[in-house]
Amino acid sequence: MKQLHYMVLVFLMAGLISLQAQLKVAGSGETLLIKDGTVLTITNGTIENGDILIKNGKITAVKQEIKAANNMKIIDASGMYVMPGIIDSHSHMGIEGGINEATSTIVPQISIAEVVRHDDLAFQRALAGGVTAINTLHGSANPIGGLNAVLKLKFGKPAEEILIKEAQKSVKFALGENPKRVHPFPDTRMGVIFSVRRAFTEAKEYMQKWDEYQQKKKGKMKRTAWEKEYGLIPPQKDYTMETLAEVLKGKIDVICHGYRADEMLALMQLADEIGFTIGSFEHCLEGYKIAKELKKHNVVASMFADAWAYKMEAFDAIPYNCALLTRQGVLVTINSDSNERVRRLYQEAAKAVKYGGLNETEALKTITLNPARRLGLEHRLGSIEKGKDADLAIFNGHPFSVYSRVEMTLIEGEVYFNRSTCPTVNTILSQLNKEKEE
Repeated sequence: MKQLHYMVLVFLMAGLISLQAQLKVAGSGETLLIKDGTVLTITNGTIENGDILIKNGKITAVKQEIKAANNMKIIDASGMYVMPGIIDSHSHMGIEGGINEATSTIVPQISIAEVVRHDDLAFQRALAGGVTAINTLHGSANPIGGLNAVLKLKFGKPAEEILIKEAQKSVKFALGENPKRVHPFPDTRMGVIFSVRRAFTEAKEYMQKWDEYQQKKKGKMKRTAWEKEYGLIPPQKDYTMETLAEVLKGKIDVICHGYRADEMLALMQLADEIGFTIGSFEHCLEGYKIAKELKKHNVVASMFADAWAYKMEAFDAIPYNCALLTRQGVLVTINSDSNERVRRLYQEAAKAVKYGGLNETEALKTITLNPARRLGLEHRLGSIEKGKDADLAIFNGHPFSVYSRVEMTLIEGEVYFNRSTCPTVNTILSQLNKEKEE
């Protein structure tokens, strides 16, 4: 049985790769026109019977009644809904070799961009849910983990083409149960905070050594007698400290796993004290308790829609968190943190309408424009506008209906998921049986 499962997986992967190759050839370099769909632009309302013109992977027009030319490939979206490609602001897909470098408490020098797996089958599950981009992260085993990577889900293309290099660089922090149960030290919540303070204290000392070296090299600082006689020796390079120095300089921000309000407050106070920027709190389940503080520090709340009570830290989580924070002016994103939940993020966003009464656009923003803003990519992603990447999800009904499903997903004008042509497990099993008979 295990061997059969393995064979199915191999054939499924081969079928998907073959299908993707066909789709890419069909979409590359062509002018594409999506006709007569209900277009949920996010930024400019809803366009009934709307058309989207795409050239060279970019949206060039969004309006009604765009005239089709002879050389255009046309997708008939009649009776369907078109929304921007969904962006998952917290993922662990596409990482080769594990997500936690748990051998040390402080590892900001490691980078996911160096181990991106371009053929992760989880990409296909995500594409089937209309997801076109992900922020894939180090795990939460360390008070200070590694650097993130933002990916387009161009299944099968080289890592160089999948990476969005201009996206916001972030280093993963973690508070609470996860880091304190992995290492001998820290073993307490206060130990976690101290670990971060000590690391940045060392980073400041490291920066000071290099600054003094550069000042002496330029003749702006007096050299010692020994240095005058024997010359300057640069400080030893330390990649851990180099990365933390980039955080202190504001070139990299912090993306922090955190559940409890008290711990998130403690890290914000530490950030003020030391001088680094927290870009987002991930999970942020007690965020509703500290909405004013999150708003003051301009911290994004990246959360689950309604997951709670699965561990003690989640005890005070409520499904109204998203709506309460949004109404307080906090930028909110709804994420998956899961290779399974990622396929239904549009339904997760819909829960913000049920719990708290966000309107349709506000709820859709949590999985489109808001994560694009968090990642510094709002000029390219998150809405259907002229000049933006043609990353789109086409549904057979409104995305918030439980009866709707994704029919087609496009990235930069190329079809990467097409339900009508995608091979299924049953199809592959039938093919296997046929080959056995032959």
